[in-house]
Amino acid sequence: MQAAPTYIFEASEKPSLPLHQVPLVIATEESVKGYGELVADPAGFDIEIVRWPAQGWRPVDEDSGDEGGFVEGIFSGSWEGDILMGSNEAVGGEYVLGWSCDPQQASRRQRTTPRDQVLLWHLNYHPDGGQLFFPLDNKPFVVPVALPGDDLTPEKVIAFWCDGSQGLYIHPNIWHEGIFPVEDNQRFLDRQGRVHARVSCNIGEEFGVYLSVPLKR
Repeated sequence: MQAAPTYIFEASEKPSLPLHQVPLVIATEESVKGYGELVADPAGFDIEIVRWPAQGWRPVDEDSGDEGGFVEGIFSGSWEGDILMGSNEAVGGEYVLGWSCDPQQASRRQRTTPRDQVLLWHLNYHPDGGQLFFPLDNKPFVVPVALPGDDLTPEKVIAFWCDGSQGLYIHPNIWHEGIFPVEDNQRFLDRQGRVHARVSCNIGEEFGVYLSVPLKR
């Protein structure tokens, strides 16, 4: 059985690995189709909640199995030296999201390299519901994503560059990671399924690469 990932660690605990370049796609109504949608106003925006799966041939009653609702809170992304940290109040999560350079060289105390990329080690998806990230600071941000399916490969990952004027909603089962601020730090309203089921992929361990996600257009 695969162990759950550890999200807080020293960057130097991760090895040097080759990089796979992730295409940067400008988020528009057309480009995000299939992944989710752009959201101009989070007020009243509904999160998709997936009905609990049937265990056999008898279906789950239609008036049950999707009543967990959603939770919301502030998701924060902030750079500490060369390390990008994430914090999700909605689910009580703290994460090392990635680095701006080789993790063996990355410093948490000071910035030693331009912050023009995030070297990403991990992706996950939520089978129980969708997720909304709405910027509370009107600044650009980047979201790495891939379409559903457990046969994930680095070639299937793209990154949406969002200008900060709208939020990004992703459907259930969309591979993603925390939101990457283009500047030093940024806050988002996060709204997601309360069950918070999470399926993970350790990119570095499975594929022997880190995903290089660009931050600049």
